[in-house]
Amino acid sequence: MATGSAVWEGSLKEGKGTMKLGSGAFEGAYSFKSRFENGAGTNPEELLGAAEAGCFSMALSLNLEKAGYPPKRISTTAKVTLVASSGGFKITTIELQTKADVPGIDDKQFQEQAELTRKTCPVSVALSGTEIKLNAELVTS
Repeated sequence: MATGSAVWEGSLKEGKGTMKLGSGAFEGAYSFKSRFENGAGTNPEELLGAAEAGCFSMALSLNLEKAGYPPKRISTTAKVTLVASSGGFKITTIELQTKADVPGIDDKQFQEQAELTRKTCPVSVALSGTEIKLNAELVTS
């Protein structure tokens, strides 16, 4: 089982906190400014984006390998959009930008595997209440 934890001290705007991965691989500060005003530090949406990008890249590698096209490299960025809504804030979309070096595959087959992965990677499934958009590009090294 994977774990993460957070501690918050103080009010929303003046407070501060830390988020930590259970493995100890990451610990970072966050605040109102790092979440809503581009201040220094991380935020939950950034960590969610990293989780989605990491899961998608690994799952795409698996799906491509199952289809007979083991990839050389997959690079994914996830842009998480947080907007004000009635009563607070809501994550409305996650935009995945993937570039993959996959020898021997054509673009049609690659796009099919990328779309399958968008629908089935475990983090995407967990975030099924959020629209996940995909722009997948096949590249060569």
